Amino acid sequence: MSVIDARVRLPQELRPATAYAAPRQQVEQYDRVLQLTDKMNAGRLADLLQAMDDEGIGQAVMHAESEGGESAEALNEALCRVLADHPGRFAGIGCVDVAESRPTRIARQAASIAGLGLLGVTVQPAFFGLDIDDRRLYPLYSRAEELGLIVAVHTGITYSRMHPLRHERPELLDQVACDFPDLKLIACHAGWPWVTEYCAVARRHPTVYLEFGALAPRYVARAGTGWDPLFGMMRNVLRDQVLYGSDWPMMAPARALAEWRESGLPDAALRALFHDNASRLFGFGGAAR
Repeated sequence: MSVIDARVRLPQELRPATAYAAPRQQVEQYDRVLQLTDKMNAGRLADLLQAMDDEGIGQAVMHAESEGGESAEALNEALCRVLADHPGRFAGIGCVDVAESRPTRIARQAASIAGLGLLGVTVQPAFFGLDIDDRRLYPLYSRAEELGLIVAVHTGITYSRMHPLRHERPELLDQVACDFPDLKLIACHAGWPWVTEYCAVARRHPTVYLEFGALAPRYVARAGTGWDPLFGMMRNVLRDQVLYGSDWPMMAPARALAEWRESGLPDAALRALFHDNASRLFGFGGAAR
């Protein structure tokens, strides 16, 4: 089948030259665990396109995410250039200026994102010291729901030593889903270590999707790693609410796809993970091959 990657990053080479320099305590553990800086600096658009061709990835959703003081407008413009240069290969998820931004401005930026033809907004509240359900973000959620934008939210563990884990807890996303019942939400990185609770949130809300960007599927499939409830439910009750994402360049698509195929999931679950759910959520046309 033709695979849809629900999460790739805007390549570092295309980000604004005045990119935000994250504090050492925010990135040092990311570099130890995930080699974040090296992977980001090495990831080029040409490499992503080649990986997509090699692995049968027909389309990918590119996120212009920000974890600091970068200009959301500049990031969104860079993202739109990629979409214009490669029609049919990418859809886009834009970002807003969360740092020191007023709620009204965030709502207006969401409207601007819709005007650019992007599919949604990505936001990482924890990196700005905010809970997922912080009321300062509610104008963003409200405008996104009104305009039919998807909101992708960082969930679960971060390796930033500056920002506490409590900002990412599942009951916070559940509150947003309760308050905005028509808003499509993506729980990026699928919420580990609160996997059971995030499964409950998704089970309660058909509008919530769990995405596996930057995660090694072999650990998701391995008993005792904390992923057991979700891996079990991917076969049945949550089969329609999971998304394959590589978070390229953090995870090579070749590795992620191979490990998912070796995980023991049945073909129907793999088809939903690799194609059907993303096609339905993002509105991609065409049937799986």
